[in-house]
Amino acid sequence: MQDRPSDIARRLTRRSFLARGACGAAGLLLADRLLPRALGAGPAAGAAPAAPPALRSTAKSVIQVWLWGGPSHLDTFDPKPNAGRDYCGQYTKPLATNVPGIEICQMLPLLAKLADKYALLRGMTHGSNGHETAAYLVQAGRKPGGSVVYPGIGAIVSCFKGFGGGYTGMLPPYLTLTTPQGRFSEAGFLPAKYKPFSTGGDPSKTPFVVEGFVAEHVTAERQRDRRALLGALDALAREQPDNPAVRSAVSCRQQAYEMILGDAGQTFNLETEKAEVRDRYGRTKFGQSCLLARRLVAQGVPFVTINHGGWDTHKQHFQAMAGKLPELDRALSALLQDLADRGLLEHTIVWVSGEFGRTPRVMWEAPWNGGRGHYGKAFSALVAGGGFRGGRVVGQTDEHGETVIERPIYPWDLLGSMYVLLGIDGAAKLTTPQGEQVCVSPLADNEIPAKETGGLLREIM
Repeated sequence: MQDRPSDIARRLTRRSFLARGACGAAGLLLADRLLPRALGAGPAAGAAPAAPPALRSTAKSVIQVWLWGGPSHLDTFDPKPNAGRDYCGQYTKPLATNVPGIEICQMLPLLAKLADKYALLRGMTHGSNGHETAAYLVQAGRKPGGSVVYPGIGAIVSCFKGFGGGYTGMLPPYLTLTTPQGRFSEAGFLPAKYKPFSTGGDPSKTPFVVEGFVAEHVTAERQRDRRALLGALDALAREQPDNPAVRSAVSCRQQAYEMILGDAGQTFNLETEKAEVRDRYGRTKFGQSCLLARRLVAQGVPFVTINHGGWDTHKQHFQAMAGKLPELDRALSALLQDLADRGLLEHTIVWVSGEFGRTPRVMWEAPWNGGRGHYGKAFSALVAGGGFRGGRVVGQTDEHGETVIERPIYPWDLLGSMYVLLGIDGAAKLTTPQGEQVCVSPLADNEIPAKETGGLLREIM
């Protein structure tokens, strides 16, 4: 009989992966194997290899800011002001941050003041220029092909930290704000319960209509009246209170109303926030989604994705950036500062990335008129909190941002690092529908050639 992923997750949780303070024996063996790759050197001849220091698991939740479509690395976190107009366009004056030596795009002044709280990964690479393939690479950390569709990191976290990891919250353990990401199946071969719950709606509107939680034109008072009427009409529950099936149905109804009317449902009510807090994030769909993500992780939700599209700028790229970058700057800086002020950043990973970057050379010719194409050869990501150290840059591209020339970071390197910080053993086994046992991380499966991994991000862990 095959193990179900939920059974596997429960069994591994009881073992605790050798506790929440370490990555487990298998994870340490994996780290030992990867460290020489990360550092680019091995032990001296005849000398015993030095054991790397143990990595602590400090993260409880992840907020993924998914910049769907692929943001330009040159126009966000890896500016190239000396490359000329054909590469940097009008962005020739990058901003110095509050960390000496680190500069970011001139359109991100608020984030420039918080560089000590995040790390920039300028060596991201995978080489794919297709949305679907690139999204799968970045979020599942697996190469496409074969008969198995692997789960993305959100579903893995939901499996090990949510349903199978002792999570007792009323809210789903994996939420997407506000629409599904699309492009690939987030749960992969895992059961459908590991798919994200997508709220729908727009949190900048009043009320924020959350599918299954908040209905338009139905007040809380009316919901309570409906609940009372339903209870009054439920003669079966009164006549057979000890019937297991009846008890189960009553329990489900109570939980459903608790989610709608109780603390869980109130999490979605942003009207309870002070006006100045909401203003700080920006009264936009994205800004209020970032505020809601903070509220969700404060409730213990393990994985939240903010699906923020509009970055697929094949045409008139700089006109689009005039709106997108200030919105990103305002909301993301507010999120990082708010998490830090509330003591949540220490245990929350904030991960900002798209599926790839955009072509460093601007396509000025018609019909693009200053657009940028897809570019998976080199791009950037931002990570903060949860055990990632801020004020650092990992990786480097050439003077035009076209090639990674120092410390390449592949998607499986980044995801493997996040699994360690989350206390999820990369060598833990999952069972595919075909009955095959596969590891959570492809690094533990030894399926990634040495030349295609830079190793765990120990520089910032």
